[in-house]
Parts: sequence; C-alpha cells; structure tokens
Amino acid sequence: MRKLILTFAAVLCAASGFAQNTDKYKCMVQMSNYPGEGAYIIASLINPKGEYEQTLYVFGRDKKWYPDLKEWWKFEKPKKSNLSAITGASISGGERLVSAIDIDPKKVDAGYTIRFETAVENQKYNVKDLEVPLTKANVTGKTEGTNYIRYVRLMPSN
Repeated sequence: MRKLILTFAAVLCAASGFAQNTDKYKCMVQMSNYPGEGAYIIASLINPKGEYEQTLYVFGRDKKWYPDLKEWWKFEKPKKSNLSAITGASISGGERLVSAIDIDPKKVDAGYTIRFETAVENQKYNVKDLEVPLTKANVTGKTEGTNYIRYVRLMPSN
C-alpha cells in the first residue's frame, strides 16, 4: 500500500510539473502583415545535434492542419502526445499573441535553440521561420523572423 501511495504521489508531482525543474517564460509572437489565413506555428526545442527534442507550444488548435508542419510532424506523429495543454489560437497577419512556455534551465547556454516553424493555408511552409539560440541573453530579448513571424520576444515570467 505504501508503494502504491508513493507511486501515486510521484505521478501527481510529474503531472503538475513539480518533478521537472523548469523555468516559465512569456513568449510574444508578433506576426508580419501578410495576407491570408492565420498561421499555424510550432515552437520546438531543438537539441545541439539539430534534432527535435520537445514541443514547447502549438499556435493553432485544429489537429487536421498539424501534418502541414511537415518536419515537426515527423517528430510528433509517432509520439502521439497530448498537445491540448500546450495549444492556443493560430495567429493572423499583423496580430500578436503571448503564450507561456516552460524551459529546463539546464538547456540554456547548452547549444539548444527554439525553432518556430510556420504554415499558412495555400501559402509557403517555413521550417525555420525563426530560430532563437537558447542563451541567457536571448531568453530576455527579441529575435527577428524571416517570413510570417516579424519577431519573437522571450521574457522570464515572474
């Protein structure tokens, strides 16, 4: 019985984030003024080898469009993750949206990047619309995008 209680407590801690040591950041995405539908954006943690390691946030809730984010989908589809907890609305041209992301502090200044991958219906797909090297300077700064994203600003959430 004691083992069952300890296991249950461990599961509760893991589900609530207490088991992981993460720092919370606000992530503001400012879109460029492009015509057309709202962009689906994936914010992913990329390891020093250039491989997807974790999905940090999904801008866009309609799962039928996820395969349009081709490179991320190759990583995410086999995992069948429950993305509901880290999703928000898609963002249209000229709009901005602020979301919260969790980052393991051990990943900062360790060669990781945050990749913002974008897709807009009937328009160009961008594997790397924007990449932010995960450094102490960048987690409190602004990084310019290359297509649908005008810029991303990260800031610690207090």
